Amino acid sequence: MEIEQIMILTVLVGTVALFLWGRWRHDMVAMASLLACVVLGLVPTGDAFIGFGHPAVITVACILILSSALQKSGAVDTLTRTVLPQSAGPFVTMAALSLLAAILSAFMNNVGALALLMPVALQVARKQNLPPGKILMPLAFGSILGGMTTLIGTPPNLIVSGFRAELNGSGFSMFDFSPVGIAIAASGLVFVILLGRFLVPTRERAGAEGFETGSYLTEARITEGSKAIGMLLRDINNELEKTDAQVIGLIRNERRIPAPNPFRELHQNDVLLIETEPEGLAAALSAVELTLEAEWNDAQAKLKAQDSDEKTLSDTETDDSTKTETSGDTEAPSDPDRNDAPKDGDKTALQSDDISLIELAVLPNAAFIGRSATDIRLRNRYGINLLAVSRQGRRSMARLRTMTMQAGDVLLMQGPPEAIYDFGNRLGCVPLAERSLHLADKAQALKTTMIMAIAILLAAFGILPAAISFALGVLAALLIRVVSPRTLYDAVDWPVVVLLAALIPVANAMESTGSADLIARFLLQSVAQGNATIAVGLILVVTMTLSDFMNNAATAAVMCPIAIGSAAQLEASSDPFLMAVAIGASCAFLTPIGHQNNTLILGPGGFRFGDYWKLGLPIEIIVVAVGVPMLLWVWPL
Repeated sequence: MEIEQIMILTVLVGTVALFLWGRWRHDMVAMASLLACVVLGLVPTGDAFIGFGHPAVITVACILILSSALQKSGAVDTLTRTVLPQSAGPFVTMAALSLLAAILSAFMNNVGALALLMPVALQVARKQNLPPGKILMPLAFGSILGGMTTLIGTPPNLIVSGFRAELNGSGFSMFDFSPVGIAIAASGLVFVILLGRFLVPTRERAGAEGFETGSYLTEARITEGSKAIGMLLRDINNELEKTDAQVIGLIRNERRIPAPNPFRELHQNDVLLIETEPEGLAAALSAVELTLEAEWNDAQAKLKAQDSDEKTLSDTETDDSTKTETSGDTEAPSDPDRNDAPKDGDKTALQSDDISLIELAVLPNAAFIGRSATDIRLRNRYGINLLAVSRQGRRSMARLRTMTMQAGDVLLMQGPPEAIYDFGNRLGCVPLAERSLHLADKAQALKTTMIMAIAILLAAFGILPAAISFALGVLAALLIRVVSPRTLYDAVDWPVVVLLAALIPVANAMESTGSADLIARFLLQSVAQGNATIAVGLILVVTMTLSDFMNNAATAAVMCPIAIGSAAQLEASSDPFLMAVAIGASCAFLTPIGHQNNTLILGPGGFRFGDYWKLGLPIEIIVVAVGVPMLLWVWPL
């Protein structure tokens, strides 16, 4: 083994270990890996950022923009309302939702497809009085299965196609993935639809007014006149137990007491940290006459604003009186507080009569992740309140206003629906409660659909490369104002783009140093024993296993050089090996961290980390059982 091979394998092992650890974001790890290769001389400095111009990276970014345009135009909402049965039972509705998710995911970002259909699924769960997870997990798995059927369905397919283009001069076409992908997706969907509901763990059933999101942590203040004043904490807990709530912390004079003495006497302005189920929140507050901290802050802000207005009015009247006595035609000086008016205007949304409580789920890679309500000036900037947070399986003792958000958190927001939805769109949160859908703009929806269809056809028939085809689609969407230039780049999942661009030079270094061939020889000699059929299955299983614990795009970038090396060692076609990587990287069903859609349903479904494998493992077995024979039939060795 040469020194360069030792260095690149050390970097690769460290990169995979950091991916699995999950302490840092995938794009940070990928960039660190790239820079380590540059410093070690494994990647030429002139080629360090060549990945940012790679066709796969450009295509991913363009598809994300066009997918977002489809969502915002109302095209998908219109399709959903048209296709889904309105009065069917849970089995038929779940089947229709899963199938629709698979179809949408073939032509748009599957996270976006799930985000659009998830509120519908939750609404069905409420109407049918079902645990939401019974519909959410099949829906999420259906969207993942659908993504493997076309070139643009998921980033791993684009990455695999890029490696083939570098190897053979031409990548895979739009529907080269379809024969194998459709066979696997169809088999997986049949299993999910027929048996999935029996394998999804049953969490607490959702009532008619809500769905299971796990317990909320919320803050409630003891205000003047509350009967809680003078009560012992033990007595408060006895009262709250009747509503399935409990006090888990106390804040007095801005000092947090995580495990307060049950015999501690409570005072006015103490803040209690309460753990409660969503449907029991109102009952818990009224049981001992508590006030939500956010509402108390609103009341204080209004009083302060009124005092400020009265003072300003008084000062103005005094100034007017003085000027009248001195000079009747002298212009009045400007109000010294006038420049502060917009600050109060920021809060007018909370004073509206149209106030709603809406639950939002924090999407993977959302801008809100790692930040708190205070960091983003939630109330002043958006005119809404954060009332409570549900963090499945974990308890945080931080103040709500300083609690940093994580993917999968469910937030209870208070404010006008438009303001809450605007916040969700900007910060990467998706509404879980029933949405008041705006009427779709039929003209815009038609234009967006036509642009997407034309871009797909141009790429499918080989008239233009996929990157050029979809880039033209984005340009056309801008020219006819289907996409706003101001929000153009908001739709791009930049961490994924950076991850892809950073790992492409690292993958090239694996090939150039012979490390990919070295790993391939080890796998073939020690496991496959030189058998090409076993080797294809081995590549599929290894890729699928890695994808369950690390980003699917990163998995594809790491495994493609090994797949190509394995094919070269066996003197076989590289196509079935690369296709095995594409399928394996898309099939992450065992954990909530393997795929973004698995993370997205974690909170709303009330799931735990170990809930996914019960349905996911049989699906992965089906993928191998159906995928290997189909690969060898469609893509002969």
